[in-house]
Parts: sequence; C-alpha cells; structure tokens
Amino acid sequence: MSIGIAVAGAGRWGPHLIRNFSSDLRSTVEWIVELDEARRQLVNERFPTLRVSDDFDAAIADPSVNAVVVATPSATHFRLVRAALEAGKHVLVEKPLATDLEDALELERLARKSGVVLMVGHVFLFNPAIQAAAEIIRSGGLGDVHYVSMLRTNLGPVRQDTNAAWDLASHDISIANYWLDSVPVSVSANGGSFLNPGIEDVVFGTLRYPNGVLVHIHASWLNPRKSRFITAVGSDQMLTVNDMDITEPIRIYDKGVAKSEFPPQVQDTYAQFRSQIRDGQVTIPLVSAGEPLASECASFLDRISGGDDSLSDGKTGVDVVRVLTAMDRSMKSNAAETSVD
Repeated sequence: MSIGIAVAGAGRWGPHLIRNFSSDLRSTVEWIVELDEARRQLVNERFPTLRVSDDFDAAIADPSVNAVVVATPSATHFRLVRAALEAGKHVLVEKPLATDLEDALELERLARKSGVVLMVGHVFLFNPAIQAAAEIIRSGGLGDVHYVSMLRTNLGPVRQDTNAAWDLASHDISIANYWLDSVPVSVSANGGSFLNPGIEDVVFGTLRYPNGVLVHIHASWLNPRKSRFITAVGSDQMLTVNDMDITEPIRIYDKGVAKSEFPPQVQDTYAQFRSQIRDGQVTIPLVSAGEPLASECASFLDRISGGDDSLSDGKTGVDVVRVLTAMDRSMKSNAAETSVD
C-alpha cells in the first residue's frame, strides 16, 4: 500500500521534497498546499498531475493522506504540525521543530501520545560525510575529543522571520549533538544585526558539552564566501569535513603535540619547538555519494513502515530548539554563559 503524502509549502525547499516523495515507489504525493497564488501556478506547471490547493485543513482531512510534510516558514510550524498530529498523520517538518521550546515539547508529547512518527528535517544528519565522521569519532578514532569548530557562512539568503542561529547554526547543533551523543550543558553566544534591526545575521556561539568538550559555531548570512567547514580536534588525531568538497569531504590528520614524561623545558631553538609537534600523515577516507535529502525522505518512509528510529526524531528536534533558545537568552544577556535547561 502506497503512503499518501501531503506537502505543505512549495517554496524554495518544497519542490525538492515533492520530487523525492514522488520518485519513491513507497509513497504518492496526494496534495501540495501553498498559500501564494503565483507559486501555486508554478507548481501546477511543474507537477501537472498533482492536486494543488491552499486548503491545509482539507488536505489533512483526506483519508488517503497518511503523512504530512511541512516546509513552510518557521513561525507556522507549531500550528500546522499540531493540526496534522491531532488528525493522526505522521509528520516530517523542516527544521526547526518550532520557534518556542514549550511548543516543541508539546509537539513531541503529542506525537508520542498519538503513536505517530514525528521527524525533523535536520538534513545534514543524513549527509554521508557527517555520518562517516560520526563513526570515526564515536569509535575513538580521534581519541578524546577536545573541541569542534564549525563554520557555516554565505552571502544570503537573508531571512526576516528568524536569526542566523535558528536558520544556520541549527544544522551544526544537530551535528554536534549527534557526534558527541549529548546535549551541551551551557552556551555563550553573541550576534550582530547589521541588515535588519533585532535579527542577528551573524552569530558566534560556544557550546560546552559534558567532559569539557567545546564546540564553537560561526553562522552568518553576511560573508563573501559560502563555507561549510568543520574541524574536530582529538587527543590522538584531528579531522576536517568540508561539505563543499564533494569528492574528498573528509581528511584525517595524524597530528598533535608530543607528550613528554619530563618537565617542560625552555624551547630556545626552532628545532626544539618542532620536536614537540607530531606531524604525521593525512588520510582521505572514501565516502559514499548520495543525496542527503533523499536519504532523509527514505528514512521517514522507513519509520512509517515500522523501521528503526530515525536519526532525527521529535526528541532530536526538541534538543536543538533547547540549545537555540539558550543561545537567544545568552545574546540578550551580553553573551553570558547560559544553562541549557
């Protein structure tokens, strides 16, 4: 039996979701819901065989619809997801789960109570390079992780409904939580609103995880270069993930500072200084290719069919909202270190 899908939102990201669910033999896109008339016309032209409407309530009332995919502006997520869950539909919602922590918690509770799947579109968790790096880190390949540095910048697209942390840093928070199998204890964040008053278009955040692991995030819409670059430093080795490099995204560096059993001496020559540095080989592991969004959509269908838990369930979404909420509190308190409660 094919899984009937209603996609709410046919903007920049919606057509990609429509394409993936239409191409999977296990699902059929029954409805596309879009409020903007001009965009509905474009969707009609691109997907002429699909039902396109502005009536979300009619879509979730249709018994042929088993699941709802929400790709609308963040501020609408809570209302639409709650309505879909109350109608007994499985839900995949683009990040963030909600823009308020209490709302996110309510959605996660409602999904558990209703016995339906709630999944959040933290798409980078389905990136083969991110998954390969997670395996290396979790298996102890880097030794004890000391810190992670995460850079996610571009020139636009500038949003007016949310800041750069909720838009961009949410990806890195989900990755860090996944890699470290934990949620940060506290955060400190600062941001600048250079384009729209009150909306931070650049955010710098430091997340403190258990065991003293630090994660630093730089997220910006106001940067001359598009960058998605992560560095993880461990006691034994170091690792980088460059998402812009589609052929060799991961590099593992056998580098570090040599440990000595003797008390440190004054390093009065360059040769003595260099002798303290271990500079080994660089390994480039083979990473399988694949479209992360296709894997995410397939995982959603797997879960509906009774498969294993997804990488990004309701709890995962709540945890990210919890951290983002703490970052907002910190920015309002002049970058004070703030508990992630």
